[in-house]
Amino acid sequence: MRTASRWWAAVAVVLSTSVAAAQPSAGKNAATLPLGKVRLYETGVAYFERSGAVQGGGVHLPVPAGHLDDALKTLVVLGQDGEAAVDGIAFKSRVSRGMGLALAGLSEGGGGAVDYMRLLEGLEGAAVEVRTAKGLVKGRLVDVEAPPAEGNRVCAEVEGKEVCRVTRHHQLVVLTDGGEIRRLSEPEVTSVKPSDPGWQKRLGSALDAVSQRGLQNSRDLEVLAKSGKPVTLGYIAEAPVWRSTYRLVLAPEGEKDALQGWALLHNDTDEDWAKVKVELVNGRPDSFLFPLAAPRYAHRQLVTPKEPLTTIPQLVDDTVDNMWGDAIGEAFGAGGLGLSGIGEGGGGRGEGIGLGSIGTIGHGAGSSGEATSDLLEVGNLAALEPAEGVENGAVFRYSLPKRIDLSAHSSALLPFVSERVEVTSIAYVPSPGATARTAVHLRNSTAQTLPAGPLAVFADGGFAGETGLSRTKPGESRLLAFGLDLDLELEQVEETSRDLPKHVLREGDQLVVHFLREHDVVLGITNKSGRGRKVYLPLAYAKSADVSGVDALAYDEEQHQPLAVFDVQAKHRGRRSLKVREGLMERHPIGPELGPVLDRLVKSPSLATEQRGILRKASERLAQAKKLEAAAKTLAGQIDDLADRRDRLRTDLQALRHQEDRAEDLGEELVRLREQESKAKGKMLDATKRAAELEKRALRALDALVPPSK
Repeated sequence: MRTASRWWAAVAVVLSTSVAAAQPSAGKNAATLPLGKVRLYETGVAYFERSGAVQGGGVHLPVPAGHLDDALKTLVVLGQDGEAAVDGIAFKSRVSRGMGLALAGLSEGGGGAVDYMRLLEGLEGAAVEVRTAKGLVKGRLVDVEAPPAEGNRVCAEVEGKEVCRVTRHHQLVVLTDGGEIRRLSEPEVTSVKPSDPGWQKRLGSALDAVSQRGLQNSRDLEVLAKSGKPVTLGYIAEAPVWRSTYRLVLAPEGEKDALQGWALLHNDTDEDWAKVKVELVNGRPDSFLFPLAAPRYAHRQLVTPKEPLTTIPQLVDDTVDNMWGDAIGEAFGAGGLGLSGIGEGGGGRGEGIGLGSIGTIGHGAGSSGEATSDLLEVGNLAALEPAEGVENGAVFRYSLPKRIDLSAHSSALLPFVSERVEVTSIAYVPSPGATARTAVHLRNSTAQTLPAGPLAVFADGGFAGETGLSRTKPGESRLLAFGLDLDLELEQVEETSRDLPKHVLREGDQLVVHFLREHDVVLGITNKSGRGRKVYLPLAYAKSADVSGVDALAYDEEQHQPLAVFDVQAKHRGRRSLKVREGLMERHPIGPELGPVLDRLVKSPSLATEQRGILRKASERLAQAKKLEAAAKTLAGQIDDLADRRDRLRTDLQALRHQEDRAEDLGEELVRLREQESKAKGKMLDATKRAAELEKRALRALDALVPPSK
């Protein structure tokens, strides 16, 4: 691989400004600069590099017209030690469809096809030579008349009889050099030649613009450089994406497995590749489309004089009398004179670029508001997560060892990786009770990133299955399942769990409980095969966890999942017991509803005595507050009953106001009800106040919950 310093030295060339760069030469003897290297990218572009000496006739770069913008946008000149001098790159301008049609005098209508009649219509007003069976007619083409709806009636005498037929032919109206106006029927005309020699070039531009094939034709870029000097030019153009496909050959025990990587690439150009060095890049550098090759014109505002003027004389086909009218008051246009002016303006332009599950054993941390504890340091699962794979730079480049020959519009499947790799054959069980899968645990022990692609596995002298390999950096590993393992069964026989709170902290308005969750899991494993099995089982436990009872632990880097590994002998049926401890935490909002949580924590012997004392004090105060709130609620009900009785007594007093003895008794009872109601209100307010105070004191007591010292 060339170093960066050497590459930059190669770019140290002399670029000089030259007037000659603006004019491509005829260059019949100009040679095509040979294609030496193609670098294919995953972003749908390719870097083409051409090298050669500039001879007397000059050299050309063949670029499809549709790819011209990319080539001009990215063209770079390379040389050795500054010996190459390039004056510029000349090319025939490419025009837009609208501009091409305008240059050729063709209308926008009629779709993309340029037929005979459209060409003739484009010549209207031009000087032409019309050749007919009777001779040559020179003049200007005035009009191309379409046949009338009823057609043209043509009559001729045949054997003494007049025979007529209806034809539908266009008519060419020509103003001859002699001043005659001639109408020539389409069948009479054998050819029409424009007198203007520039018309053919303009028509060529129009055909390039409106023809799809015109965009596919090669467009030569002429290199203007000093004769005899070597020159290297590179540029990008649109190209098919190269894709990878793999074969993994599992070797007999004691030997290393082999990984073969094949690259599928395509030459979709019209040029044969001869002894071309091909490089495959695994990476995605940004690339975008940008209109560059076609001439662009800025919009200018139209400003008109304040005084309305016209380019057509008023009396060219009229008289003053006609304009004035026959009767007084008649006028041509508003205001009597009808003089008017029209102005157009405004507008502008702008350009811009838009740059741009599997089943497991365990519950998984994070369910029901739980998360991995950041305080409790537990176990061996945290150490499983590997460091991220390393790449030397943003892209990886594979250089095929031999130069290739590939015909135009052909494809090839070429090897780009062939190395021994670290592979472990396993039986993968997605979850207890699920069907086991035949799989491998592959580690990329090569120095290159492996692009994504399908992977076929071969073992025991034949095909074993297919899977897909995701993009894998050096040092990274992948679990690849490619078939069913019907001889291996794994199921969960039983599981028990218990939570052991260890630390309780107050963090703002939340109570954070750090606890250990211990699991006892019994698995039943059956291997019916005559071969031993290395069984992988995903574990959905917290990152901070400890697992015992397994033969080893592994890690699924794609799913970020720890794995239990069991070595199972041939023809084996038995049970395995796992013990798991997870470090978890849960959060609870601090408030009056915290009581049940506090009661549960107070009863946990795994908590420190000091913390249990703090929690007990807060729990007792919240319990007292709850009792007072209940008492206040009872008093509120009593007050409502007293108020109802008082209202009924008032109604009775109103009805018995003329019975003094009875009214007096009711009045005394009303006074007693008011006194009872007043006392009840006082007790209720007192209970409510005391409950609120107890809640505050209980929550303040939780302030003493500070992180334990390490």
